[in-house]
Amino acid sequence: MIVLLGMYDRPETAAANDRFWTAIRARLGYGPEALTRGCDFWEAWQSPDLLLAQTCGLPYRARLHDKVTLVATPDYGLPGCPPGHYNSVFVAHRDDAGASLAELATGALAYNEPLSQSGWAAPEAHLTGLGLAPAALVQTGGHRASAEAVANRTARFAALDALTWELIRRYDAFAADLVEVTRTAPTPALPFITASARDAKALAAALEGAIADLSDEDRATLGLRGLCRLPAADYLAQPIPPAPVHRD
Repeated sequence: MIVLLGMYDRPETAAANDRFWTAIRARLGYGPEALTRGCDFWEAWQSPDLLLAQTCGLPYRARLHDKVTLVATPDYGLPGCPPGHYNSVFVAHRDDAGASLAELATGALAYNEPLSQSGWAAPEAHLTGLGLAPAALVQTGGHRASAEAVANRTARFAALDALTWELIRRYDAFAADLVEVTRTAPTPALPFITASARDAKALAAALEGAIADLSDEDRATLGLRGLCRLPAADYLAQPIPPAPVHRD
């Protein structure tokens, strides 16, 4: 069976993630001893062997919602967000402190990938709502790489998952070269899913109990405050953005 909790998994959080799965498994009463790491996310999300995984809101509504079962939504207690929601943080280089999004949009926007809610869908909607479009795009493959692209001047600005931004500020020295510009509107946070044939209610109960079982330190490391039962309709109501267009 596959258990993939990789969305916020990095060396500094890996041990806490391991203990989180151990607590879930103890509550559930079955499952593999160790988390699945190093696999292709799309293959894992769509596998009939999937026991539990965390995905992103855009992949869920665009490709997965009719192939998997929604389990529950984590609450990270993020600033300005209702329970079970998150948003994107626009960041710029510290030398651009005080610059408006209109000024930053004359340069390149770094984004992680086209099927990312926080890296592409949310910033695209925010900029479009202001009548703005970035002069160029830089695809980086990951939120941390997008932040680094701004820090090293490969891009003028980026949009980052709000929890990832907190982890970057906590653990990455290059964060000192970045400033926060503004945040997008909140949307449902990254959902936990399981294969369509599995018992989502039992998994949700195990997740909720495991969060309570974690030490205060592990909950703080993972940013976990609790669990929400958001309906699938809350995810499906979000628009699917146009694909990024790279201009030569």
